[in-house]
Formats: sequence, structure tokens, C-alpha cells
Amino acid sequence: MSKTIACTVVAVALAAGVASAGKEALMNPAALTEQAPDDYRVRFDTSEGPFVVEVHRAWSPNGADRFYNLAKNGFFDDMRAFRAVPNFVVQFGMNGDPEVQAKWQTARIQDDPVVETNAKGTVTFAMGGPNTRTTQIFVNLRDNARLDGMGFSPIGKVVEGMDVVEKLYSGYGDGPPQGRGPNQGLIAQRGNAYLDEQYPKLSKLEKATIVPAESGKAEKKAEKADKDEPAKGD
Repeated sequence: MSKTIACTVVAVALAAGVASAGKEALMNPAALTEQAPDDYRVRFDTSEGPFVVEVHRAWSPNGADRFYNLAKNGFFDDMRAFRAVPNFVVQFGMNGDPEVQAKWQTARIQDDPVVETNAKGTVTFAMGGPNTRTTQIFVNLRDNARLDGMGFSPIGKVVEGMDVVEKLYSGYGDGPPQGRGPNQGLIAQRGNAYLDEQYPKLSKLEKATIVPAESGKAEKKAEKADKDEPAKGD
């Protein structure tokens, strides 16, 4: 076996081991309940480019904790933005592996009071009634204040790459019966295999990475310092 082939085999084996360890953690939702930092960021690398969500635990403590644990343990990796309704929302949060998705289907969290409005760019858990939030997330593509009164509690906001969010493929529209987009029941049953076969143009969420909120604050301070510096004469 050549050195190049041997290195490739080792790399593939290591990647498989990491994926296996990540899946093992995700198979036990009850164990993934770590309290999130007060503020943190999650960077999503997608097929259309990156975007960054800044989460504030004070906005929605239970939601912020769940989002943190999902991102930290790879739940959002290799996922599809399966619902995109122009001038309304983009939605994702169904795992591409049906075995993993099945474990989270009933892993509900308690509601949080709505303390921030569903303004454009805010990120909110989807739900089907009181105390039914699990893993599905949507980004508001416009001001959707009417959702406030329905109990949808934003957890944070897109602070970088909103233009990327708006580029996520929306050609299939809403899911049935409102539109011809993906059927959530079939996503749960077949995962990415169903989506890639029937809806190949869907945008992909390739990886989600937690980034300390402080890094973003430091960048803003640096930018402000540059702007505040007095102009120097010739």
C-alpha cells in the first residue's frame, strides 16, 4: 500500500469515527441539556455561503439552551433548508439521518415568554402548539410581529450573512398542502435521501459551529475605534 493511499484510508477512518461519535451523542437527547452561555454565536456554512446567528439566552432561555446543544453536537450538519417561503420564513432543523430525527421528534422543551418581536432576521423555533418546540428553526424574512401573539419566542438574530439566508433556495415553496415543497413526514422517514432525490435544488447547511459572542463584539469595537479616530491633516 502506497503512503498516499494509507494516509487517505486513515483520514477516512478518522472522519467516520468522528461522525459515529457525533451520532452516538445525538441518539440521547435527554443527555444534551447543557446550559448555554448568556450570549453566543453559531456560524452556518451553507451551499450559498456563510451566515451567523447571535443568540441571547435572556430572550428565550429554554430555546437558547436547546439550540446550543444541537449546534454543539452536530445536529445541524449536512442538513437541508427544506422550507423556504419568499417574504415570510426560511425553515430548517430536521436531521438528515432518520434514526437521529426519530430520537428528537418528541424531545420537546417548555415554552418561553415572548420578549422580543419576530422582526426580520430573527431566529425562532417552530412549534405546533404550546410546549411543542423540538429542533425546527426558522429565520424571519420580514417583520412577522403577528407571530408574537401566537407564542413564537425568538432566540436570536442573524448578524452576518442575511443576504445568504435570502438566497437559500425557495423555488419549491411551502410544503403540502399549501405548496409543492417537501413533506415533513417523508423527511422524518427517509431524511436526506428523500430530499436529495425529490428536491435536489434545496440549499444545504453543511456545518454549524459555535463561535463565542465576544469575538463579534471585539470586531465591532475595533471597527468603532477606526471610525472614531480623528482624521489626520496632511
